[in-house]
Amino acid sequence: MPRIKRGVTTRQKHKRLLDQAKGYRGRRKNTIRVARQAVEKAGQYAYRDRKVKKRNFRALWIQRINAAVRAEGLTYSQFMHGAKLAGIELDRKVMADLAMNESAAFGAIIKQAKGALPA
Repeated sequence: MPRIKRGVTTRQKHKRLLDQAKGYRGRRKNTIRVARQAVEKAGQYAYRDRKVKKRNFRALWIQRINAAVRAEGLTYSQFMHGAKLAGIELDRKVMADLAMNESAAFGAIIKQAKGALPA
C-alpha cells in the first residue's frame, strides 16, 4: 500500500485559514500559527457579539419607548404593566418604531395603557 502524502490537503487547509485572516495586521495575516489563533478568537468574538447585539437593540427599544412614554407622564414600567393589562400584544421593537415614527398612533396606545392601570 503506497504512503499518502498530505501536502495538498495541508495547503488547502492553510489557504482556507489565511483567506479567513485576510485584512488582519502583522503576522496574523500570513503566519499559519498566529493566523489560526486570530481566526479562532475572531470566531469567539463573533459568536458572543451576535448575542450582545440582541441585548443592545432591546435596550435601545426600551430607551425609545421610555422617552416617548415619559412625555405623557408615565414611566416605562407603568406603561408596560398597563399595556399588558389592556391586552396590547405589540413587542418592544414595534412599539419603539411607533414611538419614533408615528407618535399619534403611539399616543393612542399610551392612552389605552393608562386607562387599564388601576387608579
